[in-house]
Amino acid sequence: MMKKITYTIAGLFLLIGTLSVSAQMGMNVQDCTIEYNLFKGEVQSKNFVEAKKRLDNLMSNCPKLSVNIYKLGAKIAEDMIAKGDQAAGVTLMKKTYDQRIIHFPKGLGKVYSDYANFCSENGGAEAEVISLLEKGYKADPTGLSAKNIYKYFDYVLESNKNNNVQRILDTYDDINDALVIKSGKYQQRLSKLLAKEEAGATLGLSVKEAKSKRIASGILKNIGIITGGLDNKIEELLTCDRLVPLYRRDFESNRSNGQWLRRAVSRMFKKGCTEDALYEELVEAYANAEPSAASKIFYATLLEKRGKNAEAIAMRKEAFELETNPTKKSNLLLKDAQELSRKGKRSEARRQANAALKFNPSNGNAYLLIATMYAKSANGCGTSLFSKRMVYVAALNKARRAAVVDPSMASKVRRFTKSYSSNIPTTQDAFAEGYKKGDSYKIGCWIGETVRVQVR
Repeated sequence: MMKKITYTIAGLFLLIGTLSVSAQMGMNVQDCTIEYNLFKGEVQSKNFVEAKKRLDNLMSNCPKLSVNIYKLGAKIAEDMIAKGDQAAGVTLMKKTYDQRIIHFPKGLGKVYSDYANFCSENGGAEAEVISLLEKGYKADPTGLSAKNIYKYFDYVLESNKNNNVQRILDTYDDINDALVIKSGKYQQRLSKLLAKEEAGATLGLSVKEAKSKRIASGILKNIGIITGGLDNKIEELLTCDRLVPLYRRDFESNRSNGQWLRRAVSRMFKKGCTEDALYEELVEAYANAEPSAASKIFYATLLEKRGKNAEAIAMRKEAFELETNPTKKSNLLLKDAQELSRKGKRSEARRQANAALKFNPSNGNAYLLIATMYAKSANGCGTSLFSKRMVYVAALNKARRAAVVDPSMASKVRRFTKSYSSNIPTTQDAFAEGYKKGDSYKIGCWIGETVRVQVR
């Protein structure tokens, strides 16, 4: 008896579910599926006239059956445009995008980006293109192509540079924050693959792993290009003379806004505006509004500045223990290393940078920080021309490593490697000291690292 009741209830749920889907689609599931399969066949055989009829039926009566209805519908629209039926083709393409967005609202950053590209290439008004890019930006900035991120950011920049700099900074931060999250994901993937590859695994990387490595490297390079491009566009706005009045004006209304405070503190730290009294006020407000690991690191620097070294050490320790995300913990350690480097405590800074690399081996900025500290120590860590130039070899090695573990830094690292390469020993320098290319050489001073002789 119980089994009969159970089967009856299950059957009712199945019937209700089927009726619900049918109501949503206008045709029953079976008829929709048959129509969809016939539609796919027509598209694959390039019988676009018949396919168009089935497409209209599917979009009207089975709109939620499959996202491929809209992907294949786009092919029909492209064929119409290619054959000279421009107006009808454009109308159909827009309809496929609009209905896809309604019925399959996933990956909308890329969908809107592609939609904007289509409109731009087919006589769409600039306002229409920008509107689509804005929707894509709000859905997922990382889904926009590099070209469209630049296009949208240029629009925001030109529209607001004279009257609303905060809007520009917010847009920049939204894009950058999203890219940081995406970058961290691919850094973690790449670091695992590099570790396996460099460990000398018997069979190396599998075909699937090698492909995954290429994809991760390519995505990280693109992220680096985008962030570098945005930095160049916004550079003239990011001066202490412009930031301090802006943040002073908006501080009171954002005193409890953790996100605003985090971005303001981070930007002032990055741009070297930490000596202004406003910086300390922002850090204190940030620590109160959002008592996170990141805010504690910033607050620790204030404690240290005020001579409260023991409290600063305790605060840093608390921050590192509080953060559980490996990538974020790595970035916290790097921030600490950068602060130590600014104070000239290079050995301690390197120790923290190496600690950062333990949590995220793909933290290229940690390698680059070490490289820059080495280069700055060339004169102090060498007694002869050759020994000083060998310090640049160590710096060059670290800089190159930064680009290997984090391809998003490739363009940024290039100017460092170019500079360091021009300062390594010549063949004559090495010969005069009794060395040749490939020999081991121990660098003295605080660096204390053994490297292979490189010459130019």
